[in-house]
Amino acid sequence: MVYGLLEEVAPDLTRTLHDKGWQGHSLRPLGMTSPQFRGAPRKKGVYTTSRDGAIWLGSPVPQIASALIAALAGRSDLVWGAARLRIRGFELDVAEPVAADAGALVELETRTPVVLKHEDRYVLPGDGPYLDRLRHNLAHKADVLGLPAPREVRVLEAGPRRRFSVRGAPRIGAQVRVGLVGDPRFVDALRSWGLGLDTVQGFGWIR
Repeated sequence: MVYGLLEEVAPDLTRTLHDKGWQGHSLRPLGMTSPQFRGAPRKKGVYTTSRDGAIWLGSPVPQIASALIAALAGRSDLVWGAARLRIRGFELDVAEPVAADAGALVELETRTPVVLKHEDRYVLPGDGPYLDRLRHNLAHKADVLGLPAPREVRVLEAGPRRRFSVRGAPRIGAQVRVGLVGDPRFVDALRSWGLGLDTVQGFGWIR
């Protein structure tokens, strides 16, 4: 869905992001949620919907973020998998900047599960390699943006294991609340990118 949006206004940028990543890095500084529906009935094993929902999209790279805004301004609907979602409006959501104290612990909580892998196996909070893989992912993202990696990373809380299928391939993860000590600019960037892998598919979005 995201690549389809971007391609309408920036086809060269979209092709580069999809095929190569961003500026020599395999990661793509682009995040989003899956559709979040308010008042949807709960039903085990079924993703239920309602008439009132939202999708958040973002990027810490102004060039990508501005292309998303331009694309959304010209659309009346979005296609998510087999579902067509009518757009009733959109707005720019600007988060308050992180406090300037770079030595403070900042807590971030995800709205969608964080996906991480170790040796081609999905790992969950509590698994031995999880924290190392999370730190590695954060350091890689910081490198993409030319910012210092966090000096401290903690997993403070984790939700249950969740399993999804994306075009027939599994994605396994859990929502988390983490604590970071690091450059405030990087913490701000994560809010429009997310934690972990596959953020362009709707995983790891930060509340």
